[in-house]
Amino acid sequence: MLTVLMECRNQESELAQTLSVLVSGAVEGLISDVIVLDHASTDGSSRVADAAGCRFHTGWDLPSVLKEARGEWLLLLEPGARLQSGWIEEVLEYLALNRRPARFSPARNYRRPLLQRITRKATPLEQGLLLPKFMATAEGEAGRGLEALARGVKPLKLKSELIPAWVAAAR
Repeated sequence: MLTVLMECRNQESELAQTLSVLVSGAVEGLISDVIVLDHASTDGSSRVADAAGCRFHTGWDLPSVLKEARGEWLLLLEPGARLQSGWIEEVLEYLALNRRPARFSPARNYRRPLLQRITRKATPLEQGLLLPKFMATAEGEAGRGLEALARGVKPLKLKSELIPAWVAAAR
């Protein structure tokens, strides 16, 4: 049903946090596979991904990765992002009724400080992105990453909340 894609570089602990939240989605049958795209990590990111049953790619190109994704939908996340309770039910319903991309709502208790909200634009994956695979394969080009794939997409907003990756990195 759903393939989760993440890019990482030396983000072992952040990767572990995100993968631990995704376990319930795999148990419920929502997540069919998780693919981690590595950018020359020197920490234990590959061991974390392997222990969680993920496919870990080094030296990857996006079109090839998208072809091997099992799900008809893709969930693009940043390592360290954590989906909050209720996300599985909402995503299952959304996938059954829609064909448009969607993002999660920002977690109410984790807002950027005011100065950062004014001076720094959010990344395209800060709130995750649900994307039909057919849209991603049409847009996916060699040499591009997940952020480039997400840029310019006009998604709907889900009610389910996501704690962004910058919270994990700030700790």
